[in-house]
Amino acid sequence: MKSPYNIVKRPIITEKSMELIEENKYTFEVDKNANKAEIKQAIETIFEGVKVKKVRTLNFTGKKVRTRYGYGKKADWKKAYVTLTEDSEAIEYFDGM
Repeated sequence: MKSPYNIVKRPIITEKSMELIEENKYTFEVDKNANKAEIKQAIETIFEGVKVKKVRTLNFTGKKVRTRYGYGKKADWKKAYVTLTEDSEAIEYFDGM
């Protein structure tokens, strides 16, 4: 069984994701092989007091890049939009602020 910290890699902090927080939706970069049930369980384990209502995922293919040694490719990755229930606690990204 995978560790929850290996499934959820990092939060994605952009202008769009900050606007979605007002609607109880949070954005994370997750493991490419994780499914929605594993993502839901990992979020509820990492952030205590959080109840996940829905998980939506998107797969991204890595872009082709040009280097001075030839061509390469950036890594493929997966993004997850996590919607919390209304009675759930909020996820705090910035605890020290």
